[in-house]
Amino acid sequence: MSFLIFIAAGFFSGLLGGMGMGGGTVLIPVLTLLCGVGQHVAQAANLISFLPMAAFSLSVHKKHGLIKTDGLLWIILPAAATSAFGGLFAMFLPAALLRKLFGFFLIALSVFTAFSALPSAKK
Repeated sequence: MSFLIFIAAGFFSGLLGGMGMGGGTVLIPVLTLLCGVGQHVAQAANLISFLPMAAFSLSVHKKHGLIKTDGLLWIILPAAATSAFGGLFAMFLPAALLRKLFGFFLIALSVFTAFSALPSAKK
């Protein structure tokens, strides 16, 4: 049964990732809450699963001419550096704290998304 949960988590994570909403919003909670995977392992699995989704999305966007390369290096370099630092930093955090920080992130993302969907926010 847990195999089917892993398959479903991967499917819905990929679907959300392809639509631009981070698949980790589904994958990490499903892995930790339903599959009993540790927080660090779930976060790492999410980062690894992001690579093929990002490569596929990049190829689709490039095919449709939706990629601007002006200043791209100035985005990639700090993003790569802070991602590496964040990953190394997360290794030293206790799993309980990492779980709470991720939960806070999901709540903040939900609130931001809800407020940005309001009619007054679209003006």
